[in-house]
Amino acid sequence: MRTTVLPGEGNSGEPTGDGMPTHRLEVPMPNALPFAIGTFDAFGPMARAPFPHRHTFHEIVHVTGGTGRHVVDLTGFTLRPPNLCFIAPGQVHHWEGVTGLEGHVVLFTDDFLLDHPADRALLRGLARRSWLELSDEAAEWTARLVAELDSEYRTGAAGFPGVLRALLHVLVVRAARQPAPQPAVLPPPSRPGSVAAEFVALLGTPEGAPHSVRTCAEHLGVSVSYLSEAVKASTGRTPGELIRQARVHEAKRLLLRTELSVRQIAGRVGFGDPAYFCRFFRRETGASPGDFRRGTGDIHHDHRVQSIARPRSPA
Repeated sequence: MRTTVLPGEGNSGEPTGDGMPTHRLEVPMPNALPFAIGTFDAFGPMARAPFPHRHTFHEIVHVTGGTGRHVVDLTGFTLRPPNLCFIAPGQVHHWEGVTGLEGHVVLFTDDFLLDHPADRALLRGLARRSWLELSDEAAEWTARLVAELDSEYRTGAAGFPGVLRALLHVLVVRAARQPAPQPAVLPPPSRPGSVAAEFVALLGTPEGAPHSVRTCAEHLGVSVSYLSEAVKASTGRTPGELIRQARVHEAKRLLLRTELSVRQIAGRVGFGDPAYFCRFFRRETGASPGDFRRGTGDIHHDHRVQSIARPRSPA
């Protein structure tokens, strides 16, 4: 049985240092997908939350009806359906005065991009633009791809995870081809915001980020304390947490997509001692590298966030 758990109804989420709720996409079963798709109604009130909040996962919003505004990082976008919106982990967003909101929400973590790791960079670029107003042609292929994603997810036929990844890849690549809108006159980004964005981009490079906060800070030309404050303020998470997440993500990708030994993978993600890598991986995921590769690990997840089950299928 596939079980994807989403943030709960009401003002759920872990408050960060700035008091901002942070929602997590939790996957309590070892083999459950870090992916979910459903309509706004299926996800409930949290899909149209009117209070500013962050996610630790990616969100793609396909709006096909409704009025109101969607605010992403202080920029308000008026709904003129059909729209396609991309929100990256750490971005702050909320809905204002929406009525009759229709469409789909697609949620997934970086772990879901194992087959197409370069999509992380495309998604970050799309999140900087965030809001796309679709032409008739773009609206047609977007609706078709979202409908196929929804059908594939609900049906769960043999091989469906690979099909979902392929469909999501096509959606992301095609969206990235869309012309950028005329830039609005906005205040220049703050220095802390720019540093945080550079740090996140560094984590997404093919060679990966340096494996210590100090080395990252030196690479970006700032102090460790400044980097820590900037990243925490922008993402709600510490640089160390994000570096560990990036290393775990790369280790998972290598375990599932290559025949490299655990020793070789340890070296690839910056561990000279395979035994220490195994302890690190188990601490971060709840499973040993071998159990994760075999799909038998009992992966631990933080359940402090109030949660609801995955979106209900329509009756």
